[in-house]
Amino acid sequence: MIGVTKEESVAWVQVKHPPANALSTELLTQLDERMTELSHDDEISAIILHGERRFFVAGADIKEFEGKKGSDLADGGQALFNKLESFNKPIVAAIHGAALGGGLELAMACTIRIATEDAKLGLPETNLGLIPGYGGTQRLPKLVGPHKAAEMMLTGLPITGADALMWRLVNDTAKDEQQLLEKAGKLAQTIAEKSRLTSERILDLVQEAHHGEDFEKGLKKEAQYFSEVFDSADAKEGIGAFLEKRKPEFSNR
Repeated sequence: MIGVTKEESVAWVQVKHPPANALSTELLTQLDERMTELSHDDEISAIILHGERRFFVAGADIKEFEGKKGSDLADGGQALFNKLESFNKPIVAAIHGAALGGGLELAMACTIRIATEDAKLGLPETNLGLIPGYGGTQRLPKLVGPHKAAEMMLTGLPITGADALMWRLVNDTAKDEQQLLEKAGKLAQTIAEKSRLTSERILDLVQEAHHGEDFEKGLKKEAQYFSEVFDSADAKEGIGAFLEKRKPEFSNR
């Protein structure tokens, strides 16, 4: 259900659960396992998450809802998506076809999102008499603003990838799936070329700014991290390469 391929320092994580790549319990468990493995893989510096065939992830596996406790479903999904949001390596979500319900909640937990212009992104849970349960009610307002988020969730209507760019729900768009994967690959490779020491700290500081309420606390953490990386071998290499007008070769130390 979750396939992983590696190209240099980039891992491609693919959701494989036809026909719609629904988020079944087994799929979420596998995703958790594969991402945990990648978090400890010293050869990988960036990750691309995308779906097989026609969709990114079209939603939760509704067939599994019968006999389940809502609290168990919500707690499990939130725990995994919180883990992805605070992941130690950047995750690029490459969205085509549809990212609906849990699929959009998964994408919103990623670091960066790119979508095809005609992709459909939405939280249609109200059509089932439900509400988003994997963090959607909290992440969507922070990305598109409270009023647009309320409209999307109350109506259950999706927006296109092109509109998602306008509302800052995605970072970039592509005309088709081929260009989407090319853009995602180029972006991830550019990130992977940087020192992992700096990437990890930037990711943590971005989360501090996004969720924290204490600006001064964030500044203190930034100063602490700056001091740590300033004395690193990678900083010496980066500064030396700049002065020598060459490309740096970071060792993640």
